[in-house]
Amino acid sequence: MRIGYTLMTEQAGPKDLVGYAAGAEKAGFDFEVMSDHFSPWLDEQGHSPYAWSVLGAVTQSTERVELMTFVTCPTMRYHPAVVAQKAATVQALSDGRFTLGLGAGENLNEHVVGRGWPPANVRHEMLAEAVQIIGGLFDGGYFNYKGDHFRVDSAKLWDLPEQRVPIGVAVSGPQSVTRFAPIADAMIAVEPDGSLCREWDATKLGPPSRKIAQLPVSWGEDRDAAIRRAHEQFRWFGGGWKVNAELPGPAGFAGATQYVKPEDVAEAIPCGPDADRIVKQVGEFEAAGFTDLALIQIGGDQQEGFLRFAEDTLLPALRS
Repeated sequence: MRIGYTLMTEQAGPKDLVGYAAGAEKAGFDFEVMSDHFSPWLDEQGHSPYAWSVLGAVTQSTERVELMTFVTCPTMRYHPAVVAQKAATVQALSDGRFTLGLGAGENLNEHVVGRGWPPANVRHEMLAEAVQIIGGLFDGGYFNYKGDHFRVDSAKLWDLPEQRVPIGVAVSGPQSVTRFAPIADAMIAVEPDGSLCREWDATKLGPPSRKIAQLPVSWGEDRDAAIRRAHEQFRWFGGGWKVNAELPGPAGFAGATQYVKPEDVAEAIPCGPDADRIVKQVGEFEAAGFTDLALIQIGGDQQEGFLRFAEDTLLPALRS
């Protein structure tokens, strides 16, 4: 299994993220993913720079690691034709190291453009059209499209990279797997659900593809402090994506999680200095059939210590 590092835009500013990207490559991570938010989940996280500007800088501060959005919503804040242009540019800047991770989005980020928030079935229809548009533009030449949700009029990507940008799509159940496995290059999910991996492989046309997941951890020498930090900044994570996609802002997430206790978070997220529990939970994803797993270190001021821990202890333990 390939182990990645998450550039969490909700908990660090743009210059720090660029530095962490270089540090994660030096520590030995295989790939790096970046969230793409307009707002943090909770006020305590305190950041949300524009992911695509940061990605451009990261292509120049790193040399080896693969890069990926985890994930971009190409339907409301961004028109899919613009997402295709951004992805092609990052691929060219990174010399072929970029994968475009896409998802149906969250109200938290997409409501800001004032178009309302569609129901889940409509969001998936929009995402399917967006994937068609992005793929059509990646094919090269002039592209036109007329669907139920989007139009594209004589668009062309003038700086297509030599290596086509792979597309990963976030899924949460059989319906989304059936819709997106035939048209995507990789699967994205957040839980060690083996049925998703099996259904994806069974539905996917062609050879088995990458299946990419994410795991939050709260490393720190003081376990109690690590638990407090995880509770303060990541108690939203346990709500599940069907809930998390609907809440409109940090105040909503704060209200929805007001009764979540620190011990509840510590049960779900590895906290403290010990690598063993992280290794155990990574093993659950591997056993489920995932090929790639990106770790999130909770706390914007904890990244440098975590990267030292990863280089010296965690990555050797995971690879042994």
